[in-house]
Amino acid sequence: MKTSLPIRLAALATAAVSTFSLVPAADAYTFGQQEVDQNKFVAVAAPIGQGDAHQLLVLEQQSTARACWNEQTGTPTRIDPLLANFDFTGICGRSTDSNGYSIRVAGQDLGVQYSLRTVHRNNDILLVGSPMNRNNPELIIGRTKGITRDFAKIELNNGWRFAKRTYNGQPLGHVYITSDLDLAALANPGTGGNTGGNTGGNTGGNTGGNTGGNTGTTPVFRDIANDIYAKEINAAVNMGFVAGFAEDSTFRPANALTREQVVSMVIEALQRMPNANLNVPTSVPGRPYPDVEAGRWSAAKIQWAKDNNIISGYTDGRFRPQQEVTRAELMAIQRRAAEFGKSMRGLNPQVTPKQPTVQFSDIQNHWAASLITQMSGYCAVASPLNEAGTRFAPNESARRNYAAASTLRMLTCVNAETNATASNPQ
Repeated sequence: MKTSLPIRLAALATAAVSTFSLVPAADAYTFGQQEVDQNKFVAVAAPIGQGDAHQLLVLEQQSTARACWNEQTGTPTRIDPLLANFDFTGICGRSTDSNGYSIRVAGQDLGVQYSLRTVHRNNDILLVGSPMNRNNPELIIGRTKGITRDFAKIELNNGWRFAKRTYNGQPLGHVYITSDLDLAALANPGTGGNTGGNTGGNTGGNTGGNTGGNTGTTPVFRDIANDIYAKEINAAVNMGFVAGFAEDSTFRPANALTREQVVSMVIEALQRMPNANLNVPTSVPGRPYPDVEAGRWSAAKIQWAKDNNIISGYTDGRFRPQQEVTRAELMAIQRRAAEFGKSMRGLNPQVTPKQPTVQFSDIQNHWAASLITQMSGYCAVASPLNEAGTRFAPNESARRNYAAASTLRMLTCVNAETNATASNPQ
């Protein structure tokens, strides 16, 4: 006998705290974002009472032991939440309220500014971001494409996807429904907002390593006008070692970079040194690390960076290409890249201060303390979080804006040393 809708929904909502840990109030500078396999998540319009209203339910397939839900083709697509019928601990995840899910836009956690809810509108069930402040726009995030009194799949609109919240680089159970576009673009999709598809995937496209095309021009990104790194971002794009997103003319400065994306960007920067001839291969015969497939877009660059001591893996032997790179890890890569660049130009590879070092207030006893301090004196490659105060925030994810700026500074410093040596031969 089929369990009634109210009982099944109540079963899914019970003990929510035990599945998703409570977290502090959202802070754009505290939480990061980790990309996930979109096929392992589903947004569901779950019926309340007799199905005259619905609420959002997010399900996650955490292991392959048993299926967590079943989809029944139709309009709308019906969802059978199978996890309601067995102990799903370690197999499935589910989130039923704001403790378990929230909105993230352009790298900013909007959990305290927007709530996620489902509404019946125009013979459809919409997933909307409802603003706490009426002056902010409502966001249309997805829809079921039809009305039902049962559980229905919410199809996310183009530009939206699932991700996991991270804290100090570690993933949490909290699920983001996220977009790389800013609020203005999302509120006005006709201007190029919701047209880019799932652009946040870790593919070889606009991921921090795109090159060419912009050299010699001044790119205009509508989302960096007030960014403290705007000038350096434009310079980096003009040099060609990082790019914006052509589909909506954005740079997405607050987006976190993954480890493979940073490797790509730094190698592209080194290739733009005068007379550089790095001979980076386009393919590799085998895996550079156990978790990096030979056919992965970044595999050849990761292998080259490994062979040239610019990057290294973790103690378990893995590289974790899709993991967000921390600011401390970024500095380790920048120092090794600087050492490589200096060696390539025939200089002593040791990185020496060009200006007074910064005494950061939050790196004591950190594994990267000495190298962060060292890189602060090397043309300010290491600088305070958002260029203010004394915090470096070594465990926070590195954003596209700072990664571009720090790479530009590293490259500029190496080139300046080369020019100084050429002007003053020993």
